[in-house]
Amino acid sequence: MSEAKYTLITSRSEFHAVLHEALAEIAAVGCREVFMSDGDFSDWPLSDAAVIASLTQWARSHRRLTLLAQQFDDLARRHGRWVEWRRQWSHLVECRTNTELEAAKLPTLLLAPGVLVLRLVDPVRYRGSLSHDAADLVQGREALDAVLQRSEETFPVTTLGL
Repeated sequence: MSEAKYTLITSRSEFHAVLHEALAEIAAVGCREVFMSDGDFSDWPLSDAAVIASLTQWARSHRRLTLLAQQFDDLARRHGRWVEWRRQWSHLVECRTNTELEAAKLPTLLLAPGVLVLRLVDPVRYRGSLSHDAADLVQGREALDAVLQRSEETFPVTTLGL
């Protein structure tokens, strides 16, 4: 059995670099489900070309991407390239919100069950880790499930108007 891989994150640039690496790994492995959680995703590099390329490589039939946030207004304003990608892959992407919690109480994480968990325990100072350890994956899933159970769908792909 191989040794668990663990990477510490101590800065914004490290968070972005590790996020890029994690998404590339998820795309290469082809995991079935991916979860992303943050208060508003305003500081995630979701419109970066490398992120879009990794998500496109990952997106195949029977896959599911779930985003959980307090609100999606900043994501819609700051990440136009991701919003456009989502329109194309809307059958795979579900956006959810939990309005009972403050944005700061939502876990900031990327979870690919059975593969990796990227978690910021202090999103203000960018302190966190990337782990492939089974125990960390279970803890990440439990933290996310507790919030998802009380969430609802939001952020429609298109807005109907008059």
